[in-house]
Amino acid sequence: MNKEERQITESSKAYAEAKGLELNRDKKVLGLVVSALAKNLREKGKPYCPCRPLEGNEEEDNKKVCPCYWHLEEVKKDGHCKCRLFFAKK
Repeated sequence: MNKEERQITESSKAYAEAKGLELNRDKKVLGLVVSALAKNLREKGKPYCPCRPLEGNEEEDNKKVCPCYWHLEEVKKDGHCKCRLFFAKK
C-alpha cells in the first residue's frame, strides 16, 4: 500500500466512523476501490469516485470527489454506496 492509499484508507475509515458507517469488509474490493481513488488523486488531482465518469464540468465533477454527493442516500437505499466503499453498519 502506497502513501496515498494509506491516507485514503485512514481518512475513509475516520469518516465512516463519524457518520455511523463502515468500510467494505471485503479487503480485496476495499483495496481495489482505494487503489482507484489513489490513482485518481495522482492523475486528476482529486480522489474522484471510481464508479462515476467525469464530465469535464468542475462544479459537477466536484460532486464526485469521495465521499461523493450521493453516498449517504445510496447507503440508506441500498446498504452501500455505488462503488461499495461505504456500507451501513451491521
